Amino acid sequence: MSKKFDFNKGLEELETIVQTMEGGNLGLEDSLKYFEQGVVITRKCQEALDNVEQKIALLSAKDGYQSEKPLD
Repeated sequence: MSKKFDFNKGLEELETIVQTMEGGNLGLEDSLKYFEQGVVITRKCQEALDNVEQKIALLSAKDGYQSEKPLD
């Protein structure tokens, strides 16, 4: 069973990774490790955002909501 991805925790992890990498105290191997972790988390965050966007579009379509309404 896969654990549901926590978007907010993912963002916090990305922030920690960026701060660590910006510190400039990492060797090449450690920098690569952190970069790879960041890429994985970024992809999971993007996937979570895409899923939410699809749900919003589906719910909006069911309610007859149009995202582009003329301004009066």
